[in-house]
Amino acid sequence: MDIAMVGAGIGGLTAAACLLRDGHRVRIYEQARHVGEIGAAVQMSANAVKVLYHLGLKDRLEAQAVKPSAFEFRRFDSGELLHEIKLGEDHAQRHGHPYYQIHRVDLHAALLEVVEQLDPQALQLGYRAIEVQEDEHSASIVFEDGRQVRANLVVGSDGIKSVVRKHVVDADPPVFTGQVAWRLAIPIERIAPELRPPMVSSIWCGPNNHAVMYYMRAGQVLNFVGCVERPWEEESWTSRQPWEELDQDYAGWHPIVRAAIDNVDRDQCFRWALNNRKPVMNWCTDRVALLGDAVHPTLPYMAQGAAMAIEDAAVLSRALALDMPMAQALQVFQNHRAPRAARVVRESTEMGDLYHIADAQQMKQAFKDRNIAASRNNWLYPYDPMNVDLMSQAG
Repeated sequence: MDIAMVGAGIGGLTAAACLLRDGHRVRIYEQARHVGEIGAAVQMSANAVKVLYHLGLKDRLEAQAVKPSAFEFRRFDSGELLHEIKLGEDHAQRHGHPYYQIHRVDLHAALLEVVEQLDPQALQLGYRAIEVQEDEHSASIVFEDGRQVRANLVVGSDGIKSVVRKHVVDADPPVFTGQVAWRLAIPIERIAPELRPPMVSSIWCGPNNHAVMYYMRAGQVLNFVGCVERPWEEESWTSRQPWEELDQDYAGWHPIVRAAIDNVDRDQCFRWALNNRKPVMNWCTDRVALLGDAVHPTLPYMAQGAAMAIEDAAVLSRALALDMPMAQALQVFQNHRAPRAARVVRESTEMGDLYHIADAQQMKQAFKDRNIAASRNNWLYPYDPMNVDLMSQAG
């Protein structure tokens, strides 16, 4: 088929790579004039890694990523361990593939390389989509400068402010959650050895605030994401905010958390608004499909936002390979993916409430009652986008 995509983020590039491998002609229309990615690191559990290995990225992941030994949930001030999810060898043995942490820029570059090897013309830069149209024979994208392209299928992988979503779902804006996210990257040599976190993904939980810390760039850089309840501000990954506000947000926190804050470049403290949408079950029309944040933006509290987009990409390509009309195949894709993505969206939101409980004893009991490790090992991580039965609507 002739497939036109809007947006060249991680989900879009993964979908393009899968679809190109299946023999389709794919063109990805990206509004930026220079390709690249910004932002923090991403976590790739086995459910997403199965797709990345399918695309030939095992060696890149092994060279550039970090394999944490566990998730550790700790109290913000005392450092008391509240809960643990074993990763490392345990995750690989249970679920068949490793758990990686990798800088978003490195993963994006690796996926782009795969796409360009499959078709050097696939990525088209400087195309800002403003509208999607559809008739019984084709779908088309209208761009800001008046250009227009027509294809058998249009895929919206254009993020939380998706233009394509307006054609499929609605034009309602995303909703501010009342929380913002700090993003820092600290070269590890700046931090005293005794204050460096172990090779885990640590989540420090406190009143109305939590912080996530883990390594990227083969362990040379510490990634810090701090999610705090604050008034609304712009949603931009490139918005710098005063270090003094960061310092205030984490006053009195554990020395390991403070070491990251005290050693960051003070003009490199980024903060953006966290927005959300209620899950929807309609992802497709007869000739237009959505994936990733365009249809199910997810708070980062389960570390599954990018993983869900990668799963979507693989399942979309597999659904289109089924022996049925395209409109029917898109319904299979939607019916299979929507329930799973909705569960991740809902549980990610619930995690924010859990991490921000003020009373220490109440938080401890809440973690015990929830048993996150059992839940994620039972339904989240075992999922295999490359082999799961698509005709089952359980997702």
